[in-house]
Amino acid sequence: MQTTKQTAEKIIIKTVKKTSKETLKTIHNPMKKRSIISAVSAICLCAIVVLAAPPAGAHDYIPGKPQSQPILLKGGDLYTVSSGVLHQTDIVFENGRITQIGKNLTAPTGAEVIDVAGKRVYPGLIAPQTGLGLTEIGAVRATRDASETGSITPEVRTHIAYNPDSELLPTVRSNGITTALVVPGGSLIRGRSSLLNLDGWTKEDAAEKLDLGLSVSWPRASIITAWWMTQSAEEQKKNIKKNREQLLNAFEKAHNYYIAKQANTKIPEDLRWEAMTKVFSGEMPVMISANDYRQIDEALELAKMYDLKIVIVGGAESWKITERLKRANVPVILRRVQSMPMRQDDGYDEAFLLPKRLADAGVKFCFSNSNGGGSTWDCRNLPFQAGQAIGAGLPAETALRSLTLTTAEILGVADQIGSLEIGKKATIVVSEGDLLDALTNRVVYEFIGGRRVDLNNRHKALYKKYRQKTV
Repeated sequence: MQTTKQTAEKIIIKTVKKTSKETLKTIHNPMKKRSIISAVSAICLCAIVVLAAPPAGAHDYIPGKPQSQPILLKGGDLYTVSSGVLHQTDIVFENGRITQIGKNLTAPTGAEVIDVAGKRVYPGLIAPQTGLGLTEIGAVRATRDASETGSITPEVRTHIAYNPDSELLPTVRSNGITTALVVPGGSLIRGRSSLLNLDGWTKEDAAEKLDLGLSVSWPRASIITAWWMTQSAEEQKKNIKKNREQLLNAFEKAHNYYIAKQANTKIPEDLRWEAMTKVFSGEMPVMISANDYRQIDEALELAKMYDLKIVIVGGAESWKITERLKRANVPVILRRVQSMPMRQDDGYDEAFLLPKRLADAGVKFCFSNSNGGGSTWDCRNLPFQAGQAIGAGLPAETALRSLTLTTAEILGVADQIGSLEIGKKATIVVSEGDLLDALTNRVVYEFIGGRRVDLNNRHKALYKKYRQKTV
């Protein structure tokens, strides 16, 4: 019996040959005939190569089964986030929810008991700005599905394109990251992001909260004079003005559409503006990527104009306007702590000190591993961004909170995840060392909603393989 690939190959070849013969009948020029034959052959060959190629970005690890029995983690040090550190304490979860926390707990009937004495138990870490599941190999166009054509695309929904079989997911969750906000790429109004767990058979299975926020990139506030910029200063100024006008015009149209819908006016449905109605009702935050303090200032003006809930993403110069951010209760999703200074005369440690500056000013923030768009494989280093900030003076408790509960608060899911509390989802990570320290972080158990997660990944497999290599 022929395989599906073999059958498909024969159908393609037969179809292309038939088409080429019919076309050649009507062409009398020998040179044109040869040209068409070459083109048809090339198309046929490409089709065969595509069919024969193995599927890109599919891992072999089976998603965890729904929790079928109570689980007792016994004797670990619980980093609850909400109630400090509880040393040598037990935690029980059933049906995916935490049910008991205390010392010397009696195991429920039929429970699996796991001894975690001497180990640290944390809530799962949340990555708030990623392109996970949208891009597999950046250099291979066929594996990139991070953005839509056009600059005003609020109707885009990232979970539609999310690949739960991405090879990157197991490598990321091995460092304690259990949940990620998957954001769209693009320019200006990019689309809606979704919060997804990094283990599941399908995107629906992995969903924590869909259509969580609207992603927007604020137009630049200054010209670029770097050697690689090909546009003149005047051209850049024109583009910046054009982009700003286009963005503001889109918000005005979307707001007018929302007002008309509220008044029950019979107007044709527009998918773009329909996607933004929850922004104006206050149900969906606008996540605005902005680093320059002037961009942030303009974004705050937009929020004031339409009474929007906004979150600043990046916020490299947010320390310059902390009073205004605090007054408006606007949180910041930080870019990488391990970043270069934005300006020539900035201190080398500008990015390292930013988390402490915001904490001291009372501005709510959380960490990301992004430096512009959504990070992919590199967001596995998210916990070490917080560790770097601790080295720059941020209290360890604040750093851990800014990877878990504070992130959950900013994303509107703090009632479900982000801390170890009775009633919350059992999304739990157990490490033999400090989760925020690259030298001692070693995750040995991980649960997402009570489901045990397979901690194997491609990196570990290659490590084991080449350990066997003789020198």
